[in-house]
Amino acid sequence: MSTKIMNSDFEITQNPVISQMSSMDHDQILFCSDNVTGLKAIIAIHDTTLGPALGGTRMWSYNNELDALNDVLRLSRGMTYKNAISNLALGGGKAVIIGDSKTMKSEALFRRFGRFVNSLAGNYITAEDVGISPSDMVWVSKETNHVVGLPGKSGDPSPVTAFGTYMGMKACAKIRFGTDALEGRKILVQGVGHVGEYLVEYLRKERAEVFIADISDDTVRKVVQKYGAKGIELNKVYQQDMDIYAPCALGGTINDDTLAKLKCGIIAGAANNQLSIENAHGQALLDKGILYAPDFAINAGGVINCFSEVKDLSSEWAMGKAEDIYHTIHDIVARSERERIPSHVIAMRMAEEKINNGRSNTK
Repeated sequence: MSTKIMNSDFEITQNPVISQMSSMDHDQILFCSDNVTGLKAIIAIHDTTLGPALGGTRMWSYNNELDALNDVLRLSRGMTYKNAISNLALGGGKAVIIGDSKTMKSEALFRRFGRFVNSLAGNYITAEDVGISPSDMVWVSKETNHVVGLPGKSGDPSPVTAFGTYMGMKACAKIRFGTDALEGRKILVQGVGHVGEYLVEYLRKERAEVFIADISDDTVRKVVQKYGAKGIELNKVYQQDMDIYAPCALGGTINDDTLAKLKCGIIAGAANNQLSIENAHGQALLDKGILYAPDFAINAGGVINCFSEVKDLSSEWAMGKAEDIYHTIHDIVARSERERIPSHVIAMRMAEEKINNGRSNTK
């Protein structure tokens, strides 16, 4: 509901969406609707100081449109920080398509979405995210050149995301345990879709003791059989005795309820927006002595992979850049421990410094 403010000359309508954009410092939001294809989508551009906004498109059955808006605003801001802290010449953006990815996909829907992306004239570059595949992006690419992660090019970014997450996890282990070796460590991976499964593969190769949980029982059975992981029920995740918790599904799993139950020394996973309430739960983790690898810093492998396609760089370059996430996370977490400031605050300050330097250089 909008709020109306009256003065003697005219009536002003204060739009709560604009207020929300302003509070998170967003540049632009595009609401997309097409009755013919059933498309309902939101594209959010947070910042383009360092370059065009790049971020994936997520397809999800949100409870309501406000939930979708909140998600795309947080995700797009996270992309700005992710690209900045990774020293990529990109800004931050994100898109969400509201709908069931199992039943609502069609070429017409994705091509219509592609036309909306194209209307932004290169200010936003899209790629796949949750619920979207590289083949879906092929349909989008029929209507716009502003799309990456296509088959035959950089492709699925999941392996690079998983590798960067793995390296960031090892950096946290170095600080907490004095060694970055993960052999014998109890690690719980929540969400074993594309990224989570690749992460499990890295961990099992290092002979970590890996527990997994997922909303899909079939997926759990497949990953257990393939890698020798141990499946647990979703409702037992936060009671599990573990050294490292790796959230790799949707965000918000670090909240008041789970913080009271979690038994781990490190949180290092690939999910976005892991802290349900950033400042409150980031501080709570610091107070509890749990090392937290900020999500937008540890999961930057995916956007690194996309950047390699934008700049026509090799897959070897992308993997090498993702390996550097080890040093980024080590610096953030070590500084957090030293200064007793939540790690996500440290990471945001580092990213904002890069963005402010970018603004200064353009003046």
